[in-house]
Amino acid sequence: MLSTQKNWGLRLAGKTQQLESLQFEVEGTLRRMVGLTLEAEGCFAPIGARCTVISPNSTEIEAEVVGFAGEKLYLMPTGDIHGLMPNARVIASSSVCEAKVGPKLLGRIIDGGGNPLDGKGPIEYETTAPLTGRVINPLHRKPISETLDVGVRAINAILTVGRGQRMGLFAGSGVGKSVLLGMMTRYTEADVVVVGLIGERGREVKEFIENILGPEGQARAVVVAAPADAAPLMRLHGAMQATSIAEYFRDQGKNVLLLMDSLTRFAQAQREIGLAIGEPPTTKGYPPSVFAKLPTLVERAGNGVEGGGSITAFYTVLSEGDDHNDPISDASRAILDGHIVLTRALADAGHYPAIDIEQSVSRVMTSIVEPDLIKRVQRFKSMSAIYRQNQDLIGVGAYQPGADPNVDEAIQMYPRLMEFLRQNIFESVNIEQSQQQLKQLIQYQEMVNGSQENV
Repeated sequence: MLSTQKNWGLRLAGKTQQLESLQFEVEGTLRRMVGLTLEAEGCFAPIGARCTVISPNSTEIEAEVVGFAGEKLYLMPTGDIHGLMPNARVIASSSVCEAKVGPKLLGRIIDGGGNPLDGKGPIEYETTAPLTGRVINPLHRKPISETLDVGVRAINAILTVGRGQRMGLFAGSGVGKSVLLGMMTRYTEADVVVVGLIGERGREVKEFIENILGPEGQARAVVVAAPADAAPLMRLHGAMQATSIAEYFRDQGKNVLLLMDSLTRFAQAQREIGLAIGEPPTTKGYPPSVFAKLPTLVERAGNGVEGGGSITAFYTVLSEGDDHNDPISDASRAILDGHIVLTRALADAGHYPAIDIEQSVSRVMTSIVEPDLIKRVQRFKSMSAIYRQNQDLIGVGAYQPGADPNVDEAIQMYPRLMEFLRQNIFESVNIEQSQQQLKQLIQYQEMVNGSQENV
């Protein structure tokens, strides 16, 4: 009797172990599809979890949980939904999407999902990092105290950028945003460059990589491309993927330059998702989640803790003409540490980079440069503003020389100011040269003024 009980106990224990080793998949059913939103019933998964949707014809589609209502899950596909059928199986996963990071990413081009696009084979990843990033206490961040050389004279001298600063690049289409980003990519002194091309044309992505970035710039850069034809979720993931990669290199003690083109496309992707799942538009067609996502993304850049690396970020914001007060531009300007405005008028006149110095500002410049440079920058901007204010009078010949000494000086100085701001795309000017050339320009004008007064 005892031996029989013992045998039964051993057999039961063996079967229990077998059952415990089995992994059951809880499947749901696809009940509804409206636009790009999929509604699934019968399964549960956290926000951000990956799901596999399998149609009866064996078509498999990857999707991500973006919301829920009662027992319904709202899914957003990550790719093409062609071939999807009603009542498809939905297999949910408890794991959330992560970014694959590692040093072998340098010189590679990946999509929003971390898959290689350059045809150079698979990438050897070191570890994974959450797409949402790691929150850093702002009181523990290293203050911005050092300058970062970006190789562009106008920015280095007039709009000096600090390591860990977040700048906005405000411009319309076709005024030289990508070219300026390419110049900074090639000529910056940063250790690593991470470029996020979010929602741009596919042709523009190829041109940026081959012509603007070039082999030299690509060698120390990671490019994350999520073009306009990618699913909205992939465009979101592209921006978050680029930021996670920049965070990885920052944690390695590197000084990282993060260039994201554009922040507006990121916001538009979130708007598409928000509206698709029923979020009400509140501000000119943008739902509230957009304005919650923007600072969450931007605040991930900046300096790390003391002794760590830094992420200096440039985010392009699309603003056509004088419309710099649309919701995304206004929200971006409020959360960034400065903005550089490119104008179409300067671009049409053949002035590159088309930076409008009077509308641009670097909020940390006063704390990272010498007071003498601040005075020279103020003098530079003052002369430019005086000329612009009287440009119409000067153009039609209504202004009489000698009527205002400041206007006379601005007229005399303006051609040299414009020449200072121009720069060939294949020319690199470091921060020391830029500031020295500004000093020489101001000193020359002071010398001219002194000689005229003696006469």
